[in-house]
Amino acid sequence: QVRLVESGGGLVQAGGSLRLSCQASGRTFATSGMGWFRQAPGKGRELVSVFDWLGGEYYVDSVKGRFTISRDKLKNTVDLQMNSLKPEDTAVYYCGAGNGALRVDGRNKEPNYWGQGTQVTVSS
Repeated sequence: QVRLVESGGGLVQAGGSLRLSCQASGRTFATSGMGWFRQAPGKGRELVSVFDWLGGEYYVDSVKGRFTISRDKLKNTVDLQMNSLKPEDTAVYYCGAGNGALRVDGRNKEPNYWGQGTQVTVSS
């Protein structure tokens, strides 16, 4: 049984930092098969960051230069270092994993598996 467990969310002031971590169990995933998503109140879920099918790092425009994704295949984890946080980063952050790459040729792919989510709240 595949499980994705996120950790590291919390409340932080604007300008602060948080590090999210996702531990996968039950199977291993390709480098490009795990990533981070978020859903802000009243909005749809969006892809925040992932390694694309060629191994390049992808970030949604709103987090470029502030967030950094890292992947440890041996530990089967994917982390998201979030710096210079803004109130608009407030959301539930989800780890997603797929049987294939989550971003291919500029197109996002729906994960096959989801974590339970971790709340990130950035106060102004």
